[in-house]
Amino acid sequence: MTTLSSPADSEIWDPFGTLHRALWIGGGQWAGKSSVARLLAARHGVTAYHYDYHDARAHQDRRIARRVGLGEPADDPAPDSVWVDTTPEQMAAETLAGFPIRFPWALDDLRALVSGGPVIAEGWGLRPELVAPIIDSPRRMVVMVPTPEFREHQLGELPRAAALSQHVSDPARGQANRLARDRIVAQEAADTARRLGIRVIDVDGSQDAEAVADIVAEHFGPYLAP
Repeated sequence: MTTLSSPADSEIWDPFGTLHRALWIGGGQWAGKSSVARLLAARHGVTAYHYDYHDARAHQDRRIARRVGLGEPADDPAPDSVWVDTTPEQMAAETLAGFPIRFPWALDDLRALVSGGPVIAEGWGLRPELVAPIIDSPRRMVVMVPTPEFREHQLGELPRAAALSQHVSDPARGQANRLARDRIVAQEAADTARRLGIRVIDVDGSQDAEAVADIVAEHFGPYLAP
């Protein structure tokens, strides 16, 4: 009869090992973070984790449970209250205040992964001030921020960037508020990264995704297999 032997120490699943070996791509919306992560995953055989996808879908139950625990309504706020009846500054402040609450949920996701190489985690909620305390070197993170010109280019190329996904009473105002919020949040990420000694890449559209991936791969070079 065949029996399963105990795994060697190096094969034992370590939920914190994934975090210790993770590489992080943060920054602004529409900077090409997901594209770069996918390219690096394909090139180097590593695992890519898309924060924005998980946060919008897999974390919804935890978001609702937190609201209920705080005695707040379980449903999402009305779209107009989020996008129209507010200011970009208020939206940015609320967004930035929410990232530290949801960051531990992303860490739980990463602990559940087992990868033959490092996991490349990307997303705008992976803020430099949140990641810095858990990495052993600033070289494990890069922050990508679109220039105003490249952001305008993305609005013309990406349908999801050009319009809100929710119905609101004033779509033009809602979209303008959203774009202004995104600029504030992106600038905050860049300023914080520079203060922490984390590399910032200004994406201006002069290089395609492959070329930007080359830059990020060089930055992560010590941690990536050829």
